[in-house]
Amino acid sequence: MASLREGNRKRVIDALRERGVASRAELARITGLSRSTISTIVADLLDAGLAGERDGQPAGEVHAGRPPVMVSLNRSAGVALGIDFGHRHLRVAVSDLSHSVLAETWCELDVDHSATDGLDRAAEFVDRVLSESGTDRNHVIGAGMGLPAPIDRISGSVQESSILPGWVGVDAAGEASARLGLPVEVENDANLGALAEYAWGAAKGRADVVYIKVSSGIGAGLISRGKLQHGVSGTAGEIGHMVLSESGPVCRCGNRGCLETLASSRAVADLLAASRGERVSTRQLLDLCAAGDPAARRLVGDAGRAIGVAVANLCNILNPECVIVGGDLAAAGDALLDPLRDVVRRTAVPSAVAELEMVGGVLGDRAEMLGALALVMHESERFADAELVEEAA
Repeated sequence: MASLREGNRKRVIDALRERGVASRAELARITGLSRSTISTIVADLLDAGLAGERDGQPAGEVHAGRPPVMVSLNRSAGVALGIDFGHRHLRVAVSDLSHSVLAETWCELDVDHSATDGLDRAAEFVDRVLSESGTDRNHVIGAGMGLPAPIDRISGSVQESSILPGWVGVDAAGEASARLGLPVEVENDANLGALAEYAWGAAKGRADVVYIKVSSGIGAGLISRGKLQHGVSGTAGEIGHMVLSESGPVCRCGNRGCLETLASSRAVADLLAASRGERVSTRQLLDLCAAGDPAARRLVGDAGRAIGVAVANLCNILNPECVIVGGDLAAAGDALLDPLRDVVRRTAVPSAVAELEMVGGVLGDRAEMLGALALVMHESERFADAELVEEAA
């Protein structure tokens, strides 16, 4: 009986971690527990000071009259750390378990920085955000960390990456855990973008989601029935190396005509630079596209069409309910999305896209950092609930 009671508490705690806030009725639906059992468990959490209440409205629900009372875990129940390494940046944040960001900071990084230098800076930033938020280190339940590279699910090492060459072969989770003295889970950046939009953004309330990150590389984060999909070794979603033109440019992977060589922000900016006879940054590309420059808009549209081919293939295989496009190039908006949508509608199996929504991400350059926070609360089995469940018992 005690183990059943603890198991039920864990189900409620897990649901609150994932949702951030929820009504008692919503908790009953999520966990499958009776309302009386939910009321008893919530009362125990409130009495233990691990949860709090406030008036509110469950996401996607409308209630007549007085809104339901919402329940969330308090900061005393723990906080999560998010660490996001990008091509040229580091961003670190701390969040409570109701999904409220308490403090965050960021800096630019040299693209050729070593893993040692990056992790040293991340450790400094962790100390900073904990201090700024007034959070005791003992309340941190774990950290999620994102890298723009495939992560080997068996060895934990960073696989081949031209974006962060100084990290290849490094056991990123082990090295970060040793520096921080905390459990750390590492994920590919596209997977974190998918988790972030699922937990905080455009995919909230959806269960089957494809997130496409279009930046200096291209990758996909795949969520099926609310869970990230990794494949056997961690390379699920590497659509940047889907071959679209066997006579196309040589890719860093050794093949020709990979999607990444045709539609990444770097590839598109290079094509525009060649047409203008001058160096063009991604920011300049986006500004020219927004200003209506014909060459910039044509090249962004071509990228959207190429990505659309890859997305159509994914839709035929996975049949998601939502495709979200994020990353640097997503800032081009409909100049990228309209051609992408057109190709998907024309080339995918009609039944695979009949209910499909294709939208831009809403979290911008914070997506991967928020995804690293969500990783702690949604996905990782390394962050045990035993102490929290024990305290709530």
